[in-house]
Amino acid sequence: MTGSRFVETHRLRAAFARSLSSMYGNEVPAYTTLVEVSTQVNSDALAADPARAQRLGRIDRVTAERHGAIRVGTARELARVATIFAALGMSPVGFYDLRGSQSTSLPIVSTAFRPTSREALAINPFRVFTSVLVTDDRRYFDADLQSELDAFLARRELFPDVVIALAERAEREGGLDEGDAEEFLRRATACFELSTEPVDRAWYERLARISGVAADIGGVTSTHINHLTPRVLDIDDLYRRMTERGITMIDEIQGPPRWHGPDVLLRQTSFKALAEPRRFREADGSVVEGHLSVRFGEVEQRGIALTRVGRDLYDRLVVEVDERVARGAERDEAKLAAWQSLPTTEADLDRLGLGFFEYRLSADRPAGEPPADLDSLLDEGWLEATPIVYEDFLPRSAAGIFASNLDDAGTSDTAAQGSLRDEGWMAEALGRDLGDPFVLYEQQRAASLGTCARDLGRDRVRIDRPRTQQPRTDTRGA
Repeated sequence: MTGSRFVETHRLRAAFARSLSSMYGNEVPAYTTLVEVSTQVNSDALAADPARAQRLGRIDRVTAERHGAIRVGTARELARVATIFAALGMSPVGFYDLRGSQSTSLPIVSTAFRPTSREALAINPFRVFTSVLVTDDRRYFDADLQSELDAFLARRELFPDVVIALAERAEREGGLDEGDAEEFLRRATACFELSTEPVDRAWYERLARISGVAADIGGVTSTHINHLTPRVLDIDDLYRRMTERGITMIDEIQGPPRWHGPDVLLRQTSFKALAEPRRFREADGSVVEGHLSVRFGEVEQRGIALTRVGRDLYDRLVVEVDERVARGAERDEAKLAAWQSLPTTEADLDRLGLGFFEYRLSADRPAGEPPADLDSLLDEGWLEATPIVYEDFLPRSAAGIFASNLDDAGTSDTAAQGSLRDEGWMAEALGRDLGDPFVLYEQQRAASLGTCARDLGRDRVRIDRPRTQQPRTDTRGA
């Protein structure tokens, strides 16, 4: 970071992402392989079809893109890490509850810290999916264990005061002087390094019997990057190439299927968590060498952001897939069958109000007076629609990835009472407003329409689309 005495927010974020990637690559060499293969896949996709490859983002952004995942134990830890991310121009967006009755149930709720403006995302779209343990959920922790766990978490300090002070100044001033920036990045990166401190085996294993995620959060005295995720243009090709290199992948690609229509939302997969050397403290006080398998290498392929109507349809299709699988269908087969209810073109996805798009004036506009409504402007060639990339996460996919990398499913008492966690709780714990992904996408869409209206000499572009039009779903067949 030479050549400038002041390092503004976006440069801090980009530098932090690079620092974490370098650190994690040193700790988990298979991650470096994942990045190399992702780069190769993206390069080949670009060479094969440049327009398609860059339909959802320029290739330099896609190849540089990462998201990370971390886990904390308390509301206080959550608020302090939010301060660090705020220094990097990253705000909490969305609420994800990964608890429930399904086999992938985990005792955590989550949010994602990310840039929120179109401009900031274009500069560097680094995100961190951040989970917090729900220690008072009786499905997982009885009163005695909760008391012990809360006491253990209260004794540790994940984010030192010096890091928080630098972060607060960076947020307040929009960056830091170069020397302070280097210190902040060094100290902040160190907060997420894998600790060499011995793990109390009895305590860790007690939590692991309930959930490997609970042990990873509350069974150690530090936190760490759980995974870093490159973005790839063809996740199926990536899965094949990693397997050919002898790297064990999880059983499936989470999220929507590969099909002939538009890519929507998010597809994710990972290589299996690797056994990493860790030291353990035994009951007699001795320290011995051992292994833990908690960190893995995830990769993602991003698609088009869906509107609330589109997301409701997606959620119904997920239920349909489960029903087809219960009747004996293979999951990939069930996904493809269900996905026939979705439009097969971006234009229909837009026209039906299912996907988010932004608009700009066409280079070759017709002569005469432009129509006033959006569909006519698109049909007659006045405007062009570009899909808005989905920047967020899917709770079921996240839980599926996490659960696929655990040694066992753990235990829970599904008859016990869960504890309330929702958007309001998350915002209060953070001490910050919690962004709504749908609102952010709608703002991006509306801003583009406003620009088009002004360029066309109109007050606004009318939208007359019937919101009741939705593709039919059918759960009868297998």
